[in-house]
Amino acid sequence: MLVGKDALRHHYTVERELADRLRNATASQRVHLYTEVYDELMRRVPQHPQLLAREAPGWRERRERSVQWQLSMLARFITPESVFLEVGAGDCALSRRIASLVERVHAVDVTDSVAGKEPFPLNMTLALSIDGIRMPVPAGGIDVAFSNQLMEHLHPEDAERQLRAIFEALAPGGAYFCITPNRFYGPCDVSQHFDAVATGLHLREYSARELRALFLGAGFSRVQFFAGGRGRMVRVPYAAVAAFESLLESLPPRLRRRLAGSAPARALLGLRVAAIK
Repeated sequence: MLVGKDALRHHYTVERELADRLRNATASQRVHLYTEVYDELMRRVPQHPQLLAREAPGWRERRERSVQWQLSMLARFITPESVFLEVGAGDCALSRRIASLVERVHAVDVTDSVAGKEPFPLNMTLALSIDGIRMPVPAGGIDVAFSNQLMEHLHPEDAERQLRAIFEALAPGGAYFCITPNRFYGPCDVSQHFDAVATGLHLREYSARELRALFLGAGFSRVQFFAGGRGRMVRVPYAAVAAFESLLESLPPRLRRRLAGSAPARALLGLRVAAIK
């Protein structure tokens, strides 16, 4: 069994190989390739953090804190009458919990392999998306959509297609709340130990300016940015985030990453975005 730096290098080598496979694939090839790539990653990297997480002491407590953190951010968007969509639901912990706070929950993922055997609430369903792009939910029927650490894993072309699919799923005035890392303090995948930009399975990390342009291009009427941490979140003007990104771009790379990676900077730069239809 590999340990330490050897294990990290092995993880990086495998992940970069698989990421390049996705980056270089055509749209038709990518339809089933995401599932294949992640299955192969877990098979070839048995010490992957996601595989070891459940065995680590305090895992349940950390998972509970994560769910509570997400609920605290979503509280301003949901009501008891909301129809909620979680894109990339994973183990469905958030969807299960939020079902008690809204009228209906649609959880969407490319696989149900990690959803667990615990029964779903009566007002919740898990739907599988063949390609991870299309949303198998009623068009125009979603009040609030949500994803956390998902968009960066998509091929840029697929990210645009998924945004349009989520837009079509939303009711008029509906909101999509998206959390994704900012490229200015990245990379945030395993390539952070080896490269200046993401080369692993974060197929693209975005800046606030890039993300805003994507949302507006998909048809959203407004894009709101939020800053914060530890479950607390406040709305901030886009101009403030964009100005800070411009400042960072003017700095030498080493200083830029050091400043962007500080706790105050990450609180501002971390992309917590609400896009309104």
